[in-house]
Amino acid sequence: MFVWLIILANYATTPSGDNDGMDMDKIMSSRLFIGLGANLTPDGYSSPREGCIAAVSALADEGVHLSTLSNWYESAPVPISNQPWYLNAVAEATTELDAASTLAALHLIERRFGRIRTERNAARVLDLDLLDFAGMVSDASDLALPHPRLHDRAFVLLPLGELCPNWEHPVSGIAIQDLIAMLPADQQIRLAG
Repeated sequence: MFVWLIILANYATTPSGDNDGMDMDKIMSSRLFIGLGANLTPDGYSSPREGCIAAVSALADEGVHLSTLSNWYESAPVPISNQPWYLNAVAEATTELDAASTLAALHLIERRFGRIRTERNAARVLDLDLLDFAGMVSDASDLALPHPRLHDRAFVLLPLGELCPNWEHPVSGIAIQDLIAMLPADQQIRLAG
């Protein structure tokens, strides 16, 4: 904590370009990707899309700042079930929070929109997944990075590839276009109207 305060004080008082080789902008904020999805309508909204758009707006209140949002996609539930199709997108954002705090902020927003975590792959009013946090790799039980199933999901890879066509999986090193080519053919997805 003390060292971090010194770094912040140094950043605030050091003229631009005089930082002993440290990239202070990189220290001060992290680039991340968030998966958004819903197949139920949150209370107070007219559609899953309206709820997702409001959730994107709520990110800034938690210190997560939107840079870009992909197109919206509609996808069949994975695994296949009789649930309604999902609305999905990926947001690129920046934050000064650490990865664990960012994930906690996403879960807080989900709860505000009425998400109750019961069973895995259940229908939901909002799903905010921390897909990639500055290329960080973590296998902690409470912070898995990158998202452990992102490489298997068309509804993540297609919008992520749209935003960042040169992205590579932080663990496998596989390029996103190659991950997309390896997707199972049975995943149903289309651009949302």
